[in-house]
Amino acid sequence: MSLSPPWPPVRLVALDIDGTLLRSDKTLSPRTRRALERVRERGVRLVLVTGRRYPSAQRVALELGGEVPLVLHNGALVIERGSVLRCRLLARAAAREAIAVGRAHGAEPVLHCGARGEGLLLVAAHARRDGLVGYYLERSRDEVRAVSDLEAALEAEAPIQVMFGGTRAEMVPLRAALEAALAGRARIERTVYPATGVVLLDVIDPGVGKADALAFLQERWGVSAAETLAIGDNWNDQEMVATAGRGFVMGNADPELLALGLPCLPSNDEDGVATAIEEHVLQPAGG
Repeated sequence: MSLSPPWPPVRLVALDIDGTLLRSDKTLSPRTRRALERVRERGVRLVLVTGRRYPSAQRVALELGGEVPLVLHNGALVIERGSVLRCRLLARAAAREAIAVGRAHGAEPVLHCGARGEGLLLVAAHARRDGLVGYYLERSRDEVRAVSDLEAALEAEAPIQVMFGGTRAEMVPLRAALEAALAGRARIERTVYPATGVVLLDVIDPGVGKADALAFLQERWGVSAAETLAIGDNWNDQEMVATAGRGFVMGNADPELLALGLPCLPSNDEDGVATAIEEHVLQPAGG
């Protein structure tokens, strides 16, 4: 899996979490854990770049041990050593518009808030308790707040993103409607899970993206794009992967994403991350 032309040694490894770092059962394989330990022992920086909120991403970071910087909400929030380095909130007017468009298409919105990484989730008290709302109520109940008026709650909370989830048939027209209604005022990021048929849509500030957040950290740490290895499995990873010196998508990615021809690794259940690290970080250093 050699790349040409030759690149300088890797000094930064940027990894998506779900579908990339973690296996399908949400665990970290022993081989991947060992590869990351060896990388960090050599002084190579590691950052997790995810659509997750701080509370759930931090659990993964703690499992890795040591201090792991986090890019959250697809780039809207950047945290290092427990401190927020950068936060790009979604304009309240754009959040209200997204909520209205989603509801017009029968989709229940989940509002992500918390400029300091609180990971607060706001849902309407009258929302259906299935789908995305049901998922968060089951997995993150302590961080979910049901409110009588979601739009009115925006006055007191700092919105980071509005999220919708459903089948591809439901989310494809909703994505088109959101992009038409919010052109220039928000970015509509999608995450597709082929195995389950679930599609997530994140409405975020138009300047937010994983690639932009990674570039911010590269400048902060004095690391070039050419010295960066980035791996992801979804559409929200596409720009980050494309702009890294060594960028890869996982074999379990959406077939439409794989068809773009980006360098491909084995799947997340086949140690794709470890494969890339062993070949492009450890072996060049004599490992």
